[in-house]
Amino acid sequence: MTDAASFALLVERHRRELQVHCYRMLANYQDAQDLTQETFLRAWNKRESFEGRAALRTWLYRIATNACLDFLEKRNDRTPAPVGLELPYLQPYPDAALPEEIVVARETIELAFIVAVQHLPPRQRAVFILRDVLGWPASKAADDLELTVASVTSALQRARGTMREQLPDRRSDWRSPTTHELSDDERSVVRSYIDAHERNDLDGLASLLRDDLRFAMLPDPGTVQTGAKDAVEGWVSGGLFQPGCDDLRCLPTTVNRMPAAVLYRRTPDSPDHRLFTMAVLHVVDGKIAELTGFDVTDKPWLGLPATL
Repeated sequence: MTDAASFALLVERHRRELQVHCYRMLANYQDAQDLTQETFLRAWNKRESFEGRAALRTWLYRIATNACLDFLEKRNDRTPAPVGLELPYLQPYPDAALPEEIVVARETIELAFIVAVQHLPPRQRAVFILRDVLGWPASKAADDLELTVASVTSALQRARGTMREQLPDRRSDWRSPTTHELSDDERSVVRSYIDAHERNDLDGLASLLRDDLRFAMLPDPGTVQTGAKDAVEGWVSGGLFQPGCDDLRCLPTTVNRMPAAVLYRRTPDSPDHRLFTMAVLHVVDGKIAELTGFDVTDKPWLGLPATL
């Protein structure tokens, strides 16, 4: 692999799946993009060491995992406090960027799962992803991380315990059957959510929320709320759903294989509806159980139009 063009053709086919791997490690889409590029740069620099005994894909995963671990060490990563979705660096992952040729189980890309993984120390995080998400044998994971099989087995047991503590009870099994399409309930709730915003209908929105709703607006770490009542009061005090408030228009979309609505706001001094926020919804029995809002202004990688 001495020719740069030939090398690029070989590794490029793995970009999307490596990017998902880096995202699971880092919970940040832009960092995952950067680390995937860093993986290819390291692979090119180490190309003479690739002896072909392992598959190219396996070799690239090894490089990507260690690149992420180096990144986390430089970031001085610490296990965050157990506060659910309060993770300021969390970013949504656009479904359009998911690999088409590799099945990405919905349960291993949803926001709650990604957040739960961040509660694992970096090396334990890597073990868990390699073993339980990618399905690698202990010996292969140990080789990639330069650990013993016994160390990998011990780390995996600890990681599984933490994941069970961090994931909501209704999703304690993160290896349930893969689903890609939204359910009828999810589609209906998104339509109703959009309709409530466009009609400035607070009662209509409140009727969609479970009483035990978890709401977070990122990257602001101070807005995590538990309970529909607190969330509604926060929206009202923030100026939404008031007479004469900003005009909203919305688009349905999906990120992290989850239903989402993109909000566009038109202020009195603007002729256009401008990209504002994205609400990612977790729907349970026809109600919104978790709502994670993201500031999506200046996020071109989401592929959203800037104005409507």
